[in-house]
Amino acid sequence: ETEKTESPSKRLHAIYQQLTSLITTNAPGMLAIEQLFFAKNTKTALRVAETRGILLLLSEEHRIPMREFTPLQVKVATCGYGKADKKQVQNMIMRIFKLASPPQPDDAADALAIALTAAYTNDWNRMGTTTLDL
Repeated sequence: ETEKTESPSKRLHAIYQQLTSLITTNAPGMLAIEQLFFAKNTKTALRVAETRGILLLLSEEHRIPMREFTPLQVKVATCGYGKADKKQVQNMIMRIFKLASPPQPDDAADALAIALTAAYTNDWNRMGTTTLDL
């Protein structure tokens, strides 16, 4: 997280540094993000898009494949149901990862669901399937 009182450029730089540190420390074999779908809050969409740009840059800098998934794909992979709500996704993440309570902050369950989708898709790719069929 970053301080809301900082300038946008300082916040983006802090995000870049934090993500670079995570990538360097953990050496992931893949990065995964959810495709953007915003209808209401343009300001939030812009901030998320800026952070997405940082991830795309880091993917190239570190030569790590990047996968993008639609919210529907994430819900199907996690819950088996494309119209699952946020609470259903959280509950399934708790069951899959054997958690006593929902991950915090709220977006953590979404991040785990995206990672799970990437892992499932990667396994399917090794078996010769190239897409997550819906």
